[in-house]
Amino acid sequence: MLLDSGHIVYGVDNMNQAYDVRMKEYRLQKLRTFPNFHFEQFDISQPSILDSFQTEVLFRGIEFDAVFNLAARAGVRQSIENPWVYMETNLTGTLNLLELCRKNHIPKIILASTSSVYGASAPLPTPETATSDRPIQAYAASKKSAEVLCHAYHHLYGIDVTVFRYFTVFGPAGRPDMSMFRFAQWISEGQPVLLFGDGEQTRGFTYVDDIARGTILGLKPLGYEVINLGGHESVTINHLIQMFEDLIGRPAVVSQLPAHPADMLANWADCTKARHILGWEPEFSLMDGISRLIAWYNAERAWAKEISTH
Repeated sequence: MLLDSGHIVYGVDNMNQAYDVRMKEYRLQKLRTFPNFHFEQFDISQPSILDSFQTEVLFRGIEFDAVFNLAARAGVRQSIENPWVYMETNLTGTLNLLELCRKNHIPKIILASTSSVYGASAPLPTPETATSDRPIQAYAASKKSAEVLCHAYHHLYGIDVTVFRYFTVFGPAGRPDMSMFRFAQWISEGQPVLLFGDGEQTRGFTYVDDIARGTILGLKPLGYEVINLGGHESVTINHLIQMFEDLIGRPAVVSQLPAHPADMLANWADCTKARHILGWEPEFSLMDGISRLIAWYNAERAWAKEISTH
């Protein structure tokens, strides 16, 4: 969306193997078709990014308007297995980008946070004022820590900060370890559909185009704000599987597993603040979004069916 609007965008990624790197390469190939897109392979969790980025990019005389920190180790279950890498990427990485802004007088940073910070007993739908100091896994803890660090830099150095708490984002070329891609692949290919718990847990899913549009709206000067971005529909996982079955045209082979202790039982965004401050509303219904995901999967099926979902 930024490139379509004529902006110059520098993408930074270390292209790690937290999930199947072929998905990252696919996205990067799409972005590289834009003449105003430039890519640098850096690791934001390493302090050397400050010197590397200044040497490779800033010396060219480019003045940046903003930094979007969308880089993260994501996923609640994996954070139990290796919490260290979550803190390195999500907290130390954010610190390095804040330092980059401070040292180079970049006035704005947008931080991608998560609905997972609300923990296990949030009111539904959940407003930004709900308690977020009792996360239930390292992923959420690392994101909450990054939010607080951003506030410190806003207070000390006047950096304008917008923190977005995303609610279960999905769409074409989405993370293959998330339920939406998994269901598309597993049901399309007749593979077992792994269902954790009884399937009555609920999620408020949000289509990626709505997320991107809302995130860009956050470029306006806001001081320091924390804002939910989430879809307006909340469904059970059982109903979600049924939607995929209906749209794909074949039944799911469900394999039920015990509920995972890192998973939240429900999430559903109260987006009153986004509506008031940004004029943002989700435009895509859940059915529209899933239909677009399945259409993308079918178009890319030759390689997408081989993507690892673990």
